[in-house]
Amino acid sequence: MADGGPFNFGFLDQFGVPLTRIRADQVLFRKGDKADVMYLVFEGKIDIRLGEQVMETVGMHGIVGEMALLDHAPRSATAVAASDGEVAVIDRPTFLELVRENPSFSLYVMHLMANRIRRMNESV
Repeated sequence: MADGGPFNFGFLDQFGVPLTRIRADQVLFRKGDKADVMYLVFEGKIDIRLGEQVMETVGMHGIVGEMALLDHAPRSATAVAASDGEVAVIDRPTFLELVRENPSFSLYVMHLMANRIRRMNESV
């Protein structure tokens, strides 16, 4: 996992994490919304937008919405499906259980967040 590549996501079944189909242009959440779930992308792509500007496009095995689950703050950006796909929908109680029970999931989330922050810092 050193490169942030995918690992075995089979543990999501154990925790009953639902998979949901998404369609292109579907808004998953808007900036300012209350956060109750994060999304792990299994298929397709999701754009992270500030206004009309796409800040990042998240693809397979990427995550969106994790930051607001961690800090209880409103969403800091808008997430819109860039294509049809499928996502795992992880609510806060399940997220916390996954973090406690599966340290590799915690490290994966932290790795992706650190990479996102580095990319954002480089673009400033």
